[in-house]
Amino acid sequence: MISFIIRRIGYGIVVLVLVVLIISSIIFLAPVDPAQLTFGQRADIETMEAKKADLGLDQPLYVQLGMYLRDVSPIAVLKDTPENLAKYSYLKLIPLGQKVLVVKWPYLRESFQTGRRVSDVLREAIPLTLILALSSILLATLIGITLGVIAALKQHSIFDNIAMVVSVMGFSLPSYVAAMILALVFGFFLYNYTGLNVQGSLIVLDDFGDKKYVWKNLLLPTIALGIRPVAIITQLTRSAMLDVLSSDYIRTAKAKGLSEKKVIFKHALRNAMNPVATAISGWFAALLAGAFFVENVFNYQGLGLVTVNALLTFDIPLVLGAVLFTAAIFVLINILVDVLYAFLDPRVSVGA
Repeated sequence: MISFIIRRIGYGIVVLVLVVLIISSIIFLAPVDPAQLTFGQRADIETMEAKKADLGLDQPLYVQLGMYLRDVSPIAVLKDTPENLAKYSYLKLIPLGQKVLVVKWPYLRESFQTGRRVSDVLREAIPLTLILALSSILLATLIGITLGVIAALKQHSIFDNIAMVVSVMGFSLPSYVAAMILALVFGFFLYNYTGLNVQGSLIVLDDFGDKKYVWKNLLLPTIALGIRPVAIITQLTRSAMLDVLSSDYIRTAKAKGLSEKKVIFKHALRNAMNPVATAISGWFAALLAGAFFVENVFNYQGLGLVTVNALLTFDIPLVLGAVLFTAAIFVLINILVDVLYAFLDPRVSVGA
């Protein structure tokens, strides 16, 4: 198990490095001057050149990529100066002449538009997206597994046919379209009955500038994001349950006199959870990485909205930070799901 986890972490690190190299190469080669975006049109040439040198934008592409990998790496070789200590907040490991091998938190640099650390901007946006993603995937899991199990037990019934038709329609409906429909219907036309807002984030500022939670603003984005996962989970649960229910060991369990409830929930459902767990983990990673269009429709101040605004203003460090976080989430969740397989299905071994 330990060797398996170590190998997967190694593969994950390679994936993250490739993501950084590919995305940063595309962004750094774009015909946009980040220094101009930082200071505006009226900045003098000396200030612009100094900023480019500070950002390393006057260097060849491979040097810029190397500098960024050094910044985001938890282990790096740096010059031991007060400026670097203030920037990276590192812990010294081994002196190497004028340089030192250090361990540090990944440094995602500073936003071109606000001058704030990218890590601080993401730290504010990620919890809001995390709450939205969790609520959406929990809603989708609860409804999807329930519908899938009932549809499998009542195969070819009216309920089964309706569940399949609804799931296909739900998967065919893009999340941003569902978001706009929900916002218009329940946030605008039926506002007098629902009290729901067309737009609004989970955390808003009141008239005195204090933060307060508006939980009703979470309802419509949660439903909009959860519609497509519900469809996939329903279909996968139904298909897996039908396959498991036709297995020999299920017939044996029934022949031994086990109750229908015990056969379904202890034996059938547990062994049918592998493909469902994969779908749930994949959707959760996608939702956590940023529900870009849904957050824009509802003006929900999460990672998706922050990333879209950063793309519109070509805020390179913020875009790269969001992409790196997205890739890290997918890698981490894939590792956790592979380990989870062994607990869901004793037939699966990850130690080999």
